[in-house]
Amino acid sequence: QVQLVESGGGLVQAGGSLSLSCAASGSIFTTNFLAWYRQAPGKQRELVAGITPGGRTNYADSVKGRFTISRDNVKKTVSLQMNSLKPEDTAVYYCNTGWAFGVGYWGQGTQVTVSS
Repeated sequence: QVQLVESGGGLVQAGGSLSLSCAASGSIFTTNFLAWYRQAPGKQRELVAGITPGGRTNYADSVKGRFTISRDNVKKTVSLQMNSLKPEDTAVYYCNTGWAFGVGYWGQGTQVTVSS
């Protein structure tokens, strides 16, 4: 069983930065895909950023150049550094890990609110 706990959400003004962190418990981590998803009110959950077991990253077009995902296999954490935040980045952000992006285990979510 894997448990994920997110932290670091909050309220920030447009143009500001936030860093999200997700701590995982359980034995499977180094071989797992890791990702951050987000869901805004009335919208579907979407992939924000993902990182493969080998360290390859991919990002939603809307966050490229602003967000950076990273993983620490020793600490069993995955982080999302978010810069130049926009009001449209407002959403609940979820950590995900599994054998592919979007499957497996999910965290409880952390709210990110960007004010204009």
